[in-house]
Amino acid sequence: MEKLNFRFPATQMLESNAHVGVVGSGDLEILMEPSDQGYADVTVRTGTTGFNQIWEKVLERFFSQHAISANIKINDFGATPGVVSLRLSQALEVGKNAGYIKK
Repeated sequence: MEKLNFRFPATQMLESNAHVGVVGSGDLEILMEPSDQGYADVTVRTGTTGFNQIWEKVLERFFSQHAISANIKINDFGATPGVVSLRLSQALEVGKNAGYIKK
């Protein structure tokens, strides 16, 4: 099991928690919690090792478009970059149910 940590600057704050996906073959689970830290803290736990740069690029792309302040945990079970992007977008939609606000 590999544990990766990333941090991205944020300008918006998520208002509600989000939980999407499942830890199953080719999929992943994302847990998102609001934070007022001014950045997104992302922890990825994955059984697939050696893909640090790919994770970094996928996450950089997402956070360049959605600069949300949140604590995010990703539990991966071999998801492709496309599935990662989809799940992140789904989690953001769930977390936006109450809306997100500018800091």
